[in-house]
Amino acid sequence: MSEAIVVENLVKKFKDITAVDQVSFQVKQGEIYGLLGPNGAGKTTTIHILTTLLRPTSGKVFVAGYDVVTSPGEVRKRIGIVFQDPSIDNQLTAYDNMYIHGRLYGLSGEELKRKIYQLLDFVDLKPYANKLVRYFSGGMRRRLEIARSLLHEPDILFLDEPTIGLDPQTRVKIWDYIMAIKKEHGMTIFLTTHYMDEADQLCERIAIMDHGQIKAQGTPEQLKSLLGNEIVYVKLDGNTTSPPCIESDYVESCKQVSRDTLQLVVKNAATAMPRIFEAASSKGLKIIEVSYRRPTLNEVFIYLTGRELRDSLEEGGFRPPHRRW
Repeated sequence: MSEAIVVENLVKKFKDITAVDQVSFQVKQGEIYGLLGPNGAGKTTTIHILTTLLRPTSGKVFVAGYDVVTSPGEVRKRIGIVFQDPSIDNQLTAYDNMYIHGRLYGLSGEELKRKIYQLLDFVDLKPYANKLVRYFSGGMRRRLEIARSLLHEPDILFLDEPTIGLDPQTRVKIWDYIMAIKKEHGMTIFLTTHYMDEADQLCERIAIMDHGQIKAQGTPEQLKSLLGNEIVYVKLDGNTTSPPCIESDYVESCKQVSRDTLQLVVKNAATAMPRIFEAASSKGLKIIEVSYRRPTLNEVFIYLTGRELRDSLEEGGFRPPHRRW
């Protein structure tokens, strides 16, 4: 099987709640694949099924060539996981956390010791090998979890919201580690996130998920092209309230985004802007400011779902109970 992960018509229900609804996708060997969506979209449920922590209600899931239902043990041998919730023992040192994990995977002796120090050095934690984890910052703990997940040299690394709650500088550092893992080991990396910039920066292909369904998938550029080549923002005279949308052959869509600002999706801003001014003038609208740029993933998400990323508690999103191996 050339694909590292194959998911076909995956469904997961919790009583009367459908957390994952007929999801299908494939992840190529050696790529960084992102599952992007808001809290409560079904991302964590999906990753728990892929890593054998939950059984699907229906559908087929193959990871590293093995069925997650009939061969969960074979799947676990070939994957590494960094959970969304912390899973490091705060009462142990960094070295001891790594050592216990390595022993669980059958590593021992000088080989295990060498790998521990090699990976701690990789994530810049070697000087803290014998320090208790309870004194680590959030970023240090996340780096330790990444190092621990690599001990047994997995074929596929699962990262569930790897930078959630971290400061911007630490997030970028974690990104560097992820890219280094990809470059040095050619490892397949499956990443869930609700950070648009993270998905755009790291992922070769992305699936946008919401309400348990895949809304679209492709490369970041392919997803951005769904919305058009460029977006023009037109700010109107302050005396204008509830302005009508500007219509033109060069305008694919028009939406009011604030009291005095319109968002226009166009194929070519340089060609469209003279026509936009003409159309505005014909409606008696006075344009005082114009800006344009290429679409972002956030705008693509709004286009596909009709709203911005939500908070799961405010919108009633569902998150399954967390389970560990």
